[in-house]
Amino acid sequence: MRSIRLFAIASVALAAALGTAPTVAASPSAPASTSTSSHAKAAAFHCRPGAFCIYSNYNGRGVRCQWTQPRKANTADDCSFIRRGHKARSLWNGTGHRVQYYTHTNYHHRVGSTHSGRGGNLQGSYQIRSFRPQ
Repeated sequence: MRSIRLFAIASVALAAALGTAPTVAASPSAPASTSTSSHAKAAAFHCRPGAFCIYSNYNGRGVRCQWTQPRKANTADDCSFIRRGHKARSLWNGTGHRVQYYTHTNYHHRVGSTHSGRGGNLQGSYQIRSFRPQ
Protein backbone atom coordinates (compact mmCIF):
# COMPACT_ATOMS: atom_id res chain seq x y z
CA MET A 1 0.00 0.00 0.00
CA ARG A 2 2.84 2.34 0.87
CA SER A 3 4.50 1.81 -2.53
CA ILE A 4 1.25 2.74 -4.30
CA ARG A 5 1.04 6.05 -2.38
CA LEU A 6 4.68 6.83 -3.16
CA PHE A 7 4.09 6.01 -6.82
CA ALA A 8 1.03 8.32 -6.91
CA ILE A 9 2.97 11.18 -5.26
CA ALA A 10 5.89 10.68 -7.63
CA SER A 11 3.51 10.66 -10.62
CA VAL A 12 1.91 13.95 -9.58
CA ALA A 13 5.32 15.52 -8.96
CA LEU A 14 6.54 14.41 -12.38
CA ALA A 15 3.40 15.69 -14.09
CA ALA A 16 3.78 19.06 -12.35
CA ALA A 17 7.43 19.27 -13.37
CA LEU A 18 6.51 18.55 -16.98
CA GLY A 19 3.70 21.10 -16.90
CA THR A 20 0.97 18.52 -17.39
CA ALA A 21 -0.58 18.71 -13.94
CA PRO A 22 -4.35 19.07 -13.97
CA THR A 23 -5.65 22.57 -13.44
CA VAL A 24 -8.32 23.56 -10.98
CA ALA A 25 -11.61 24.59 -12.55
CA ALA A 26 -12.81 28.14 -11.99
CA SER A 27 -15.33 28.62 -9.23
CA PRO A 28 -18.97 29.16 -10.21
CA SER A 29 -18.75 32.78 -9.07
CA ALA A 30 -15.86 33.57 -11.42
CA PRO A 31 -16.82 35.55 -14.52
CA ALA A 32 -17.38 33.43 -17.60
CA SER A 33 -15.48 35.82 -19.84
CA THR A 34 -13.25 38.82 -19.57
CA SER A 35 -15.19 40.86 -22.12
CA THR A 36 -14.29 44.53 -22.17
CA SER A 37 -17.24 45.62 -24.26
CA SER A 38 -18.87 48.94 -23.44
CA HIS A 39 -22.07 47.15 -22.47
CA ALA A 40 -20.27 44.88 -19.99
CA LYS A 41 -18.39 47.80 -18.46
CA ALA A 42 -21.54 49.90 -18.19
CA ALA A 43 -23.24 47.16 -16.21
CA ALA A 44 -20.23 46.91 -13.88
CA PHE A 45 -20.30 50.66 -13.23
CA HIS A 46 -24.03 50.90 -12.36
CA CYS A 47 -24.61 54.24 -14.09
CA ARG A 48 -28.05 55.11 -15.40
CA PRO A 49 -28.25 55.42 -19.22
CA GLY A 50 -27.98 59.09 -20.15
CA ALA A 51 -26.05 60.00 -17.00
CA PHE A 52 -22.49 60.98 -16.14
CA CYS A 53 -21.27 59.19 -13.00
CA ILE A 54 -18.23 59.52 -10.78
CA TYR A 55 -17.28 57.10 -8.00
CA SER A 56 -15.32 57.36 -4.78
CA ASN A 57 -13.49 54.10 -5.44
CA TYR A 58 -11.95 52.25 -8.37
CA ASN A 59 -13.93 50.03 -10.78
CA GLY A 60 -17.20 51.89 -10.26
CA ARG A 61 -17.34 51.06 -6.55
CA GLY A 62 -17.89 53.15 -3.46
CA VAL A 63 -20.18 56.18 -3.38
CA ARG A 64 -21.66 57.10 -6.76
CA CYS A 65 -22.63 60.61 -7.81
CA GLN A 66 -24.79 60.75 -10.92
CA TRP A 67 -26.01 63.60 -13.10
CA THR A 68 -28.40 63.57 -16.03
CA GLN A 69 -27.89 67.23 -16.96
CA PRO A 70 -25.21 67.84 -19.62
CA ARG A 71 -23.11 70.18 -17.47
CA LYS A 72 -22.41 70.89 -13.81
CA ALA A 73 -20.46 73.96 -12.65
CA ASN A 74 -19.89 72.62 -9.11
CA THR A 75 -20.20 68.89 -8.43
CA ALA A 76 -19.86 69.46 -4.67
CA ASP A 77 -23.37 70.97 -4.70
CA ASP A 78 -24.85 67.47 -4.78
CA CYS A 79 -22.01 64.96 -4.42
CA SER A 80 -21.29 63.93 -0.84
CA PHE A 81 -17.81 62.48 -1.27
CA ILE A 82 -16.59 65.50 -3.29
CA ARG A 83 -18.05 67.81 -0.65
CA ARG A 84 -16.07 65.89 2.02
CA GLY A 85 -12.84 66.36 0.04
CA HIS A 86 -12.48 62.81 -1.30
CA LYS A 87 -10.99 62.14 -4.73
CA ALA A 88 -12.75 60.68 -7.77
CA ARG A 89 -11.33 57.22 -8.49
CA SER A 90 -13.45 56.13 -11.47
CA LEU A 91 -16.16 57.39 -13.80
CA TRP A 92 -18.66 56.33 -16.45
CA ASN A 93 -20.02 58.47 -19.29
CA GLY A 94 -23.46 57.18 -20.18
CA THR A 95 -24.43 60.39 -22.01
CA GLY A 96 -24.74 60.73 -25.75
CA HIS A 97 -21.71 63.01 -25.99
CA ARG A 98 -18.07 63.28 -24.94
CA VAL A 99 -17.67 64.82 -21.49
CA GLN A 100 -14.79 67.04 -20.37
CA TYR A 101 -14.08 67.22 -16.65
CA TYR A 102 -12.20 69.71 -14.55
CA THR A 103 -10.45 69.84 -11.16
CA HIS A 104 -11.95 73.27 -10.36
CA THR A 105 -15.46 74.64 -10.41
CA ASN A 106 -16.85 76.59 -13.35
CA TYR A 107 -14.91 74.52 -15.92
CA HIS A 108 -11.35 75.50 -14.96
CA HIS A 109 -8.25 73.24 -15.09
CA ARG A 110 -9.37 70.53 -17.48
CA VAL A 111 -8.00 67.16 -16.42
CA GLY A 112 -9.56 64.86 -19.00
CA SER A 113 -12.45 63.81 -21.20
CA THR A 114 -14.28 60.58 -21.89
CA HIS A 115 -16.26 59.47 -24.94
CA SER A 116 -19.90 58.48 -24.64
CA GLY A 117 -20.42 54.90 -23.50
CA ARG A 118 -16.98 54.63 -21.92
CA GLY A 119 -15.38 54.95 -18.53
CA GLY A 120 -12.92 53.40 -16.18
CA ASN A 121 -10.44 54.11 -13.44
CA LEU A 122 -8.83 57.50 -12.96
CA GLN A 123 -5.46 58.40 -11.52
CA GLY A 124 -7.29 59.00 -8.25
CA SER A 125 -5.29 62.05 -7.16
CA TYR A 126 -7.89 64.76 -7.88
CA GLN A 127 -11.52 65.71 -7.56
CA ILE A 128 -13.85 66.25 -10.48
CA ARG A 129 -15.36 69.61 -9.56
CA SER A 130 -17.14 70.43 -12.83
CA PHE A 131 -17.94 68.86 -16.20
CA ARG A 132 -19.53 69.74 -19.54
CA PRO A 133 -19.93 68.39 -23.10
CA GLN A 134 -17.01 68.79 -25.43
